[in-house]
Order: sequence, then structure tokens, then C-alpha cells
Amino acid sequence: MHEHSLLNNLMHKIEQVVHEQHAERATKVTIRLGAFSHISPGHFREHFDQAKPGTVADGAELEVYASDDESDPFAQEMILESLEVEQV
Repeated sequence: MHEHSLLNNLMHKIEQVVHEQHAERATKVTIRLGAFSHISPGHFREHFDQAKPGTVADGAELEVYASDDESDPFAQEMILESLEVEQV
């Protein structure tokens, strides 16, 4: 259930950025998983693929990697590193 909440927040953020950029959709999403985020890149990808249909991220390429830096202040977080969009 925790992953569901994280993905909802991520999809909301992606929608917000696409709207702010006056774009049509996201084409590439890059996510960094903190060392203590408790989700693997593969598991995250499964949840992302389930959450994106019908959103501005539908069809977007996903790049996801896990950090092993335990001293990172965001080690417990899932960070939207970058978002590429298609302009209208």
C-alpha cells in the first residue's frame, strides 16, 4: 500500500510539471531510489507501469536506479531526478 501512495504522489508531480511546462506528455522519467527506500528498481518499475496508463506518463520511458549512499540526506526517499516532456 505504501508503494501505491508513493506512485500516486509521483504521478501527481509528473502531471504538475507537464502542465507547468505547457507540454503534452512526459517522454522520459528518471527516478533515484534512496539506499533506504525499501523498494528495488524492478519492483518500482512494476508499480510505475501499473500507474501510468491514462496519465501524461503513459508511454514514457522509465529510467530508475538505486543509490547505495546511506549518508545521503534523501536516503529514505524516492526522487524525481529528471523529466523530459513533449511540447504541444
